Amino acid sequence: MTHPAYGQLRAVSPLASVLLENNPGKMTLDGTNTWVLRAPGATECVIVDPGYHDMDHLPKLTELGPVALIVLTHHHPDHAEGAPWLAERTGAPVRAFDESLCRDAGSFVDGERILAAGLEIEVVHTPGHTEDSVCLRINDHVLTGDTILGRGTTVLQDLGSYLGSLRRLLELPEGLRALPGHGPELPDLRAVAQEYLDHREQRLDQVRSALSALGEDATPRQIVEHVYADVDQSLWGPAEHSVRAQLDYLRASRR
Repeated sequence: MTHPAYGQLRAVSPLASVLLENNPGKMTLDGTNTWVLRAPGATECVIVDPGYHDMDHLPKLTELGPVALIVLTHHHPDHAEGAPWLAERTGAPVRAFDESLCRDAGSFVDGERILAAGLEIEVVHTPGHTEDSVCLRINDHVLTGDTILGRGTTVLQDLGSYLGSLRRLLELPEGLRALPGHGPELPDLRAVAQEYLDHREQRLDQVRSALSALGEDATPRQIVEHVYADVDQSLWGPAEHSVRAQLDYLRASRR
């Protein structure tokens, strides 16, 4: 049965609407949020994270008016795979932090401000989930990709970078709204960033305790079974990636 939100553009503010891709799963939650941005009265729009090469989803994006720019928050295929097809159909350039994803435009520079569709979009490099992850700030909105999700926590590639990214988000002004790559929008970005930071510190303490109990040579899998015993086992594989990142962080901090 099709979720009623799939294929229907939903406005969340005068500047931002979302088209939910029909790709629900353990990692994608309800599916990928493709964000459509434009200033009031603007004819062109900016498409953020067009999702997979999904022929039920992508053609709907071509029906929303002229596309000034396609933007990617990071390289994972559930965000970026459909960008070449959409660029070909719309003639819009593609921009991302990873130069290999770009088309007819250069890669992002941290702190850069982009003018498109009547909007000023600030690029905030937030590595940790991936090295090329960015958040995008437009007025009181921040599109967070997979750096912050609408619910739950994200899988990590590099914990040290991620903690730094969370602290950077905490330095942004109060009153900003988070528009994530998966899950519902969140009314208070700074509050969620603080919750994520607290959660990561708690997990680090749990990993330290697991190493004390199991021994310093414990494998990531053994630590997952010890720390994530109350988590659905279908998520233990992704949890291993996060545990590995935590072990790398703890071992680097001892050097």
